[in-house]
Amino acid sequence: MNTFISIVKRDLQLAIRQGMDSVMVVAFFILAVMLFPFGVGPEANILARIAAGVIWVAALLSSMLSLERLFQIDYEDGSLELLALQPCALEITVMAKITAHWLTTGLPLLIATPLLAVFMSLPSDGFWALFLTLAIGTPSLSLIGAIGAALILGSQRGGVLLSLLVLPLYIPVLIFGVSAVDGAISGLPIKAHLLIMAGMLVAALPLCPWAGAGAIRQALET
Repeated sequence: MNTFISIVKRDLQLAIRQGMDSVMVVAFFILAVMLFPFGVGPEANILARIAAGVIWVAALLSSMLSLERLFQIDYEDGSLELLALQPCALEITVMAKITAHWLTTGLPLLIATPLLAVFMSLPSDGFWALFLTLAIGTPSLSLIGAIGAALILGSQRGGVLLSLLVLPLYIPVLIFGVSAVDGAISGLPIKAHLLIMAGMLVAALPLCPWAGAGAIRQALET
């Protein structure tokens, strides 16, 4: 546990020193959502209909912006190899870096979501559902993205490859997240959607660090 906390603190301190990464993620999220009223028109009923999908897609793409750097910087300067040689399991190190990634990307997106929901004229019934689905879904995005970030270590044009690897795996989270918000707006029960999203998160918590650690070991051996 001490190793986990120390790695999280280390990555958070690095993120604060290189604060532009988190700022860029939030800025992209806000700008991507704000472009849609210019494209589809300012009619409130149209914006309300597409608000959940737009915000979810923008959050998904925003979370990917910093994924390539999740392990790459440590891999290039040799820190990742030192972390792998620690007495604790590499899976703990991977989980700590995923936690730091969510705190610097997913959490700021959650904070910005209510403002963008108002901007997109999202009905009040969908506010809590949108926030809740993003709170459950964004950790899953970081966990799944860590696998792709580990698989592209040492490869050229890793950003394009990362997108191809990760985006198909994001689709279930996106579908159930948007469906839950639409259901809440329509007055339908959304418990099943939330339970499925929670199930995906519970499944990703042990599997993704394990798969990411395996990919890192392979990258360090080659």
